[in-house]
Amino acid sequence: MDARVQQFMAMIKAKNPGENEFHQAVQEVSESLIPFIEENPKYKHAKILERIAEPERTIIFRVPWLDDKGDVQINRGFRIEMNSAIGPYKGGLRFHPTVNLGILKFLAFEQVFKNSLTTLPMGGAKGGSDFDPKGKSDNEVMKFCQSFMAELFRHIGPETDVPAGDIGVGGREIGYLFGQYKRLKNEFSGVLTGKGIEWGGSLIRPEATGYGATYFAQEMLATRGKSLEGKTVCISGSGNVAQFAVEKVTELGGRVVTMSDSNGFIHDPKGIDREKLNFIMELKNVRRGRIKEYAVKYGTGYFEDKRPWIIKCDIAMPNATQNEISREEAETLVKNGCMCVVEGANMPSTIEAVEVFLKAGILYGPGKAANAGGVATSGLEMTQNSMRLPWSREEVDERLRIIMKNIHSTCVRYGKQDDGFVNYVKGANIGGFVKVANAMVAQGLV
Repeated sequence: MDARVQQFMAMIKAKNPGENEFHQAVQEVSESLIPFIEENPKYKHAKILERIAEPERTIIFRVPWLDDKGDVQINRGFRIEMNSAIGPYKGGLRFHPTVNLGILKFLAFEQVFKNSLTTLPMGGAKGGSDFDPKGKSDNEVMKFCQSFMAELFRHIGPETDVPAGDIGVGGREIGYLFGQYKRLKNEFSGVLTGKGIEWGGSLIRPEATGYGATYFAQEMLATRGKSLEGKTVCISGSGNVAQFAVEKVTELGGRVVTMSDSNGFIHDPKGIDREKLNFIMELKNVRRGRIKEYAVKYGTGYFEDKRPWIIKCDIAMPNATQNEISREEAETLVKNGCMCVVEGANMPSTIEAVEVFLKAGILYGPGKAANAGGVATSGLEMTQNSMRLPWSREEVDERLRIIMKNIHSTCVRYGKQDDGFVNYVKGANIGGFVKVANAMVAQGLV
């Protein structure tokens, strides 16, 4: 590690003890940015990187609610408003038992760069709670969401901070949160994205992250004269992002052979076609069952407590959660002939895994670029809310495709090396940084 990066990271770790995911995210970015900042003294003098790594505002609050037995339950709520230099804070809410301050700071930090790459006027934020919606009744989820919003509403607004969904926060939760905000503020505004189509939502929003990551993969492959046609694709996860990545990959001629959840993964060498995907959508979105049921129904392989990266593939799309590809798994992917890794999740590859991909010279699309389609379409939803004018499915999809193409171009612009290799990590980090940094310099010490 560069001595300058070591010194910077020592300061970050001292100020943010125990927040390992946040440390990892900052280190990954600083390794690209510190040499760039040294070449651009205006950013160094203004200490832009140090300021971007410090949240503008951190909100932590208590969330008491009544379960169906009448017992009081208490969770912790968070909102990390990281940076608003280029627009209102924007980023999802995550409801999951693993949620803590360090994870949300990592996600909010990444969101700053991701939102900048979309070219839309959105700052970066993230929030959520250690509440687990799994196994809860609709009534319990509603009670929790109403209590959560009873505090959060003070800190958000269409021109201030516009949350969205994330893990554990889908259409049901967004509906309950929006209803409570509307009740408390006595206004109907675009304060949340991921809303229902009937009340201010955008077509393509549920599909956007999975579609966008697939479009990004398509652009990456085109730099080497290749396409998704006929490629074998391993996908992790079975939630929203994974489902629509499967749909779009299949539409573009690829063959998806794996999906997973926290218990294990299924391997279907014949490919997950439309009929099989419909079964998974009903299984996961309606019955909230486990992916193992797919293996039972279709007679495919099921690997308990394993991840799909042991399966031979041309393209890997990690769509589950952070740090799901280790160094060893990255080496297995490369050894098995994987030519492209495109991240639908946030930071799913460890730092060591990324080093393996870059050293091997394969196409590697980091999450802050590859999975920006979700927040890009959230930005398009904000635009439609401001205009009071919905767009067609085709129009939103085309705008999403153009945004992903432009993000790819930005990554190539800042990441192309003298030998022609495109370092998408460097390209995404510098490309996302420049717009925010210039705004911060222009706005002074705020």
